[in-house]
Amino acid sequence: MNWFPGLNVARRQGRETASIPAEPVDVDSQSEPPTALPDDGGNVDGIVGDDIAIVDTDSGNAASRDAPNPTVPDVDEAKPTDPVGEVTGHTVAHPVKRLRLVLVASVLIIAVLGGLVGYLGYRGYQMQAAARQREVFLSVGRQAAINLTTISYTKAEADVARILDSATGTFHDDFQQRSQPFIDVVKRAQSTSQGNVTAAGLASVDGDRAQVIVALSVKTVNAGVPEQQPRGWRMRLDVEKVGDTAKVSDVQFVP
Repeated sequence: MNWFPGLNVARRQGRETASIPAEPVDVDSQSEPPTALPDDGGNVDGIVGDDIAIVDTDSGNAASRDAPNPTVPDVDEAKPTDPVGEVTGHTVAHPVKRLRLVLVASVLIIAVLGGLVGYLGYRGYQMQAAARQREVFLSVGRQAAINLTTISYTKAEADVARILDSATGTFHDDFQQRSQPFIDVVKRAQSTSQGNVTAAGLASVDGDRAQVIVALSVKTVNAGVPEQQPRGWRMRLDVEKVGDTAKVSDVQFVP
């Protein structure tokens, strides 16, 4: 026997009510937004129902008290970095160093080339001067051999004077002492000789001295003597530099 019929009816009604699905609520259709708490912490009697928003001020204050205070860096101790400046410094330093190396290398190359050009120029000048000196020695030897073998009784004095002009040293002194008897012999025999160089060359060169070998063909004509065939002579002449030219210091006939 159910002593509480009214309670049973109420339970059945409650189950039926719970089984009915709730209708969705359109938030946008609400005409008024929820009322916020007043900023001045005043009367909140006008706020009803679910519009009340509870804020735990005590926990907020505790969190703020427990949070560490931000540290303000000391302006004097702070050392600001300038990455742009550092990059720029490195960028500028490398080209400057490279430019210095290029300049130093250029100066060294120019100095070396200048020294090399100067040395080559000096060597070239020495070689040219030596070549000119050799030509002078050879020319003087050839001409002296011709002077010694080309004499005419009609102009013996001039021929002897030409020989003395191209001589120096002991050879000059000896020939000068014998020049007059030689002139007398040439005139008495009415002799005429003509020498032609067939070959000439330098036997040696030693500074301002040289030895010249000259080969000649000499034709001699004497009065009252049948015409003779040319004869071959060879001379070795010592030549040395005297001032801007060179002269013969010794003459020897060689076979």
